[in-house]
Amino acid sequence: MAHPAMSGYGTTAGDDPLQTAVWRLRSRACWADAAALLEPHTASAALQRAALLVERCLYTEQGWAEAEDALRTAEALAQSDDERGAAACERGQLAYASTLLAVRDRADEARAALGRAAALIAPGARGRALLDFRRGLLAENLAHSPQSARAAYRRAHAGATAHDDPLLLSFTWRHLAGLALREGELAEARHGFAESLRIREELGYLVGTAPALASLADAETEPEATRLRAEAGRLFRLLGGVPTWLADQLTPPAATA
Repeated sequence: MAHPAMSGYGTTAGDDPLQTAVWRLRSRACWADAAALLEPHTASAALQRAALLVERCLYTEQGWAEAEDALRTAEALAQSDDERGAAACERGQLAYASTLLAVRDRADEARAALGRAAALIAPGARGRALLDFRRGLLAENLAHSPQSARAAYRRAHAGATAHDDPLLLSFTWRHLAGLALREGELAEARHGFAESLRIREELGYLVGTAPALASLADAETEPEATRLRAEAGRLFRLLGGVPTWLADQLTPPAATA
């Protein structure tokens, strides 16, 4: 999701200090603070800033106007096909988030933007893996086509592996596992959810760890499921109730009479 303004993503030793600072803030749900560190004077910095603010919308259901402004800046500064494609990919993600969270139906805009990105980002390019993942999200959650979603997630998974993108791998593992769980493939689901959780813990992606714990809980038996869900709830409260959509998943089902 990140578009590095300098060297590295901030997740490993030796990365640029700015990227390290941005990553630490992002991983702790401080997207606005992370974005404030980036001066949008170049296309890459503007794209990274927009990506941070788009992610904030998906996790908090707030900040839509700021994300739109950041996106317009990124689109204005983009010059190469890769940069224009990356900006279109972020616009598609923002429209998807707005639709998914019932803020405003922008499903057609999401499809058009991701289609535009697909025409601009070359096959095999690093940004293609993220694009494939987001096309999978649309297929699964807006078009309700699990087969199309699985194919897109697998392409994204292969691309993330080829480009050594562990954060994206944590997302592809989790969503492939979610499809497996829906089909009753518990062993496959547990493996995928466990891999997603492992990667996020290794990266220190705190804001993504609670969802990973909750997803693994859905595939586990008791008492492990309760323990995992309790740990997810602790992290959820620690981050001030972020991501907002996790609240329903952490609410235990009502007891039957």
